[in-house]
Amino acid sequence: MGKKKLKNKIKALKAQLAAFGKGAQSTGLLISPLAPLSFPELPVIRGARFATAQAGVRYKGRTDVMLAHLVPGTVIAGTFTRSATRAASVLDAQEKIGQDSAEGVAILVNSGNANAFTGTRGVEGVRAICTSVAEKLDLPTDRIFTSSTGVIGEALPHERITAALDQLVGDLSETALPDAARAIMTTDTFPKGAAAEIEIGNHAVKIAGIAKGSGMIAPDMATMLVYIFTDAKIARPVLQRIVARETDRSFNCITVDSDTSTSDMLLIAATGQSDAPEITDPASDDAQAFATALRGVMLDLAHQVVRDGEGATKFIEVAVTGARSDADARKVAFAIANSPLVKTAVAGEDPNWGRIVMAIGKSGAEADRDRLSIRFGPHLVAVNGQVAPSYEEAIGARYMKGAELVIGVDLRLGVGAATVWTCDLTHRYIEINADYRS
Repeated sequence: MGKKKLKNKIKALKAQLAAFGKGAQSTGLLISPLAPLSFPELPVIRGARFATAQAGVRYKGRTDVMLAHLVPGTVIAGTFTRSATRAASVLDAQEKIGQDSAEGVAILVNSGNANAFTGTRGVEGVRAICTSVAEKLDLPTDRIFTSSTGVIGEALPHERITAALDQLVGDLSETALPDAARAIMTTDTFPKGAAAEIEIGNHAVKIAGIAKGSGMIAPDMATMLVYIFTDAKIARPVLQRIVARETDRSFNCITVDSDTSTSDMLLIAATGQSDAPEITDPASDDAQAFATALRGVMLDLAHQVVRDGEGATKFIEVAVTGARSDADARKVAFAIANSPLVKTAVAGEDPNWGRIVMAIGKSGAEADRDRLSIRFGPHLVAVNGQVAPSYEEAIGARYMKGAELVIGVDLRLGVGAATVWTCDLTHRYIEINADYRS
């Protein structure tokens, strides 16, 4: 690498690091101790431009709206919350997601207000935003997708968002995706981004994604808000199939507090601007390579959401094997990951494995007390219905002091397996949520 290129690389990395810290400053929260060291370098996605603005939806002195503009021919796929109290923007996007069109696409996201449980006013707000964006970008309204995140039950001041559109359209840039990651934050303490690059047919295909999420995390489709962009050429049905499958392997395997949001949405936009051949067969090698790369981006973002769990100090992997079925393994894993007693024990660095036994028993999955085993990382804690002969409390206590922990359970009943990720439950979680609206 030449001296000039090296200097530019260092300059870019410094800018990313500064931007990473700026994200936490904008929320007024201390950066999570589990946060990555810096914001990743996100590649430019040909055919995608981004902009942010301070619309004053709820927050003062910070960006709170982001706009993405995607070229004609872009295909959109996504997954959405199954909450019975879905926000107006979610319902609107669900109606539009299955449509094929040669037109361009726009995605507008605001933070600070979820526009959920707002009745007809919520619907009117979505309609007004979509109409204004469509006029500014010369697009049909059915190619405009909106998302909102923040406080539930308060009318969205959509006129503040539409007033910022001229600035947003004028500021659109291929390099502003990191700024967009900060604009969609609410109680997040750091912006979340991830990327991948692969070769298909000897041509590069790039993927870049951003997410927000910190609390109210127990997805039933994806998590909070996630936006992924790629320059791949891919048929929409194939993209939708891949996204649905990989969602279940990533975002549907995390939990912070067992609560599912009204606003969860994941959108992926494929601009088709790569020179790689089009992916039309979901069983092809090219489709599998793309799915693997996408899974890496999605899992990275999902883990970042857990690492930014409100008040979190521990990142916990719960790995269950030997279940009668994968469904039973998932029940056990989530029973452990969502247990306040397990999560508070971890927060206090107390190796109270009896609480794990409790969670297994209440999960509803088939289990045999006298066959299962429990591990803390590499340490066998309990086996055959009792504490392991080799286990000592001091071993568990030392292990619990780590920031990244693995709780392993082998039910020894079959071949079912599941892995989920969660965090501990601390006093800070209560402080954040007790003061959220005040």
